[in-house]
Amino acid sequence: MCQVLAVSRSGFYDWLDREPSQREIENKKLKLEIAKIYWQHSGRYGSPRIHRQLVKEGHNCNIKRVVRLMKLMGLRAIQKKKFKKTTDSNHNLPLKENLLNRNFDVSKPNKVWASDITYIPTAEGWLYLAVVIDLYSRKVVGWSINKRWIVNPF
Repeated sequence: MCQVLAVSRSGFYDWLDREPSQREIENKKLKLEIAKIYWQHSGRYGSPRIHRQLVKEGHNCNIKRVVRLMKLMGLRAIQKKKFKKTTDSNHNLPLKENLLNRNFDVSKPNKVWASDITYIPTAEGWLYLAVVIDLYSRKVVGWSINKRWIVNPF
């Protein structure tokens, strides 16, 4: 192996038996601190926040060093998902009258139906479940599930 790498045998064994450098020792300690901060914050802290926290705790290190060590450890911050706006109340369209006024006591079946849409997260993306129930019997009258949000005003 030494011949293939063009290194002397004595040089290779010296390298194997060498003491870790001061930088390697500091990096080892810093890695432990980085991992501690990362997991304390459930993986939500990236290198800038972790660097700030390390400086607060009295560690003297550069942000580039934190970035490099986090890459070596395979740590990446979990990013917040952007809020998806589903309702636009700022429009000039006519509004429908609220016929129920939160009075959900119904005397006969099929007199009042209510509907709702539920978002279901899956590994492949969101599913949208629309359900219509009869408020008298609380039974499902109909439902539909789709991968896309389909706006269909009938």
